[in-house]
Amino acid sequence: MLNLSSIMIGSAQPKVLAEFYEKVFGKPADLAEDSWYGWQAGNTYFMLGEHSEVKSKAKEPQRVILNFETEDVKGEFKRIKGQGAKVIKEPYEMEGSWIATFADPDGNYFQLMTPWEMGE
Repeated sequence: MLNLSSIMIGSAQPKVLAEFYEKVFGKPADLAEDSWYGWQAGNTYFMLGEHSEVKSKAKEPQRVILNFETEDVKGEFKRIKGQGAKVIKEPYEMEGSWIATFADPDGNYFQLMTPWEMGE
């Protein structure tokens, strides 16, 4: 089985995204070098940086959605919304789990979700 070690988001405005995700994660980037930023998020490293082929906002932001787990979806939703994140969908319950969806400054979607419990 392969291990997902990192996610990278390319942007034409990496500093703006870095400032946004500092608020989402509640801390400065663990790595900040030139136009690249990264945070350890659980077992995966979340990276963002300048990419020469990226020129504008995400054209199909729902194609890839980042999911961040939290036991307190409603509380984190209020906190992140208060930081100016664009709300795509308010918290809702689905099969016993809570989910909320936002867009970052480049239009990429990310969700808050209660931890997923894998069935046996």
